[in-house]
Amino acid sequence: MIEDKNQQRTALENLGEFGLIKHLTKNFGLNQSSSIVGIGDDAAVLDFKDKKTIVTTDMLVEGVHFDLSYMPLKHLGYKAVIVNLSDIYAMNAMATQITVSIAVSNRFPIEALEEFYEGVAMACQMYKVDLVGGDTTSSTKGMLISITALGIAEENEIVYRKGTKPNDLLVVTGDLGGAYLGLQVLEREKEVFKVNPNNQPDLEPYSYVVERQLKPEARMDIVELLEKLEVKPTAMIDISDGLSSEILHLCEQSGVGCNLFEDKIPLDPTVISAAEEFKMDSTMIALSGGEDYELLLTIDQSDFPKIKGNPNLTVIGHMAMKEEGAHLITRGDTKIPLSAQGWNSFSS
Repeated sequence: MIEDKNQQRTALENLGEFGLIKHLTKNFGLNQSSSIVGIGDDAAVLDFKDKKTIVTTDMLVEGVHFDLSYMPLKHLGYKAVIVNLSDIYAMNAMATQITVSIAVSNRFPIEALEEFYEGVAMACQMYKVDLVGGDTTSSTKGMLISITALGIAEENEIVYRKGTKPNDLLVVTGDLGGAYLGLQVLEREKEVFKVNPNNQPDLEPYSYVVERQLKPEARMDIVELLEKLEVKPTAMIDISDGLSSEILHLCEQSGVGCNLFEDKIPLDPTVISAAEEFKMDSTMIALSGGEDYELLLTIDQSDFPKIKGNPNLTVIGHMAMKEEGAHLITRGDTKIPLSAQGWNSFSS
């Protein structure tokens, strides 16, 4: 919570916009040789030489994408960067720079923004990206965050959502469903806190799923792993809105169908037990939960021996002819059409 009465609070107007940017970014250095000029001039200067530039941007709005009653600002700064880097890695590219713009109301003191930028700095350090620009402005209510990420790749290494073909194998990294269940735990504890503010939640049994929600990681390691294994995916996307939604994106972009096998979907044991506690179906959570930021990719069958047995990669199905449609094959061997029930920011 940012409303800590014992904490020192410095009003934003004490520094002004340029003073605030200078204050918040004073400890950011440059890691990338492509960053010629970072923060401090009218614009950044970048030199990518003969590589292709990848650009993605994302906006996060308080009350829609995050809740500060249980999301620490340091975690929010980290996560805000991660969700953008994930899109770069989904193109089989390496992230290099970011810009961060925020709008905040006067309920946020400078100390709160320092916490947020600590998280941004941690992400920059972990993923070796440079903060090269951004903006700060006022908001009539709440906090808005807009981050742009840039990356580079050789033209022949870029992987798109389109490109997969029938009989390609459908592969996913890590495990799914944790982030959504972490959100359920946090929302439940928030309601308990409202009723009894003296009740301190015990989140230890849920540490894995809560961390998946509050501090996800982008899969830069997978881009490096695939290069090492000499595997170039035929298509790739990151899982931000739920597995079924992302599979359907690949099918639509490539004009193919798909068979996804329920018993192959990777689930952490804590996800299964938490799903049972919330009386939810773990498969449905994996299909529709979202925010896992794992990578979903397709590979040619000839590449299967290269990934076989790798603990980071799980084959969960295969692509099919478009006429066959996209289906989930249940544990009981029933074919169910896949539907995109993932998170939608425009739904009520």
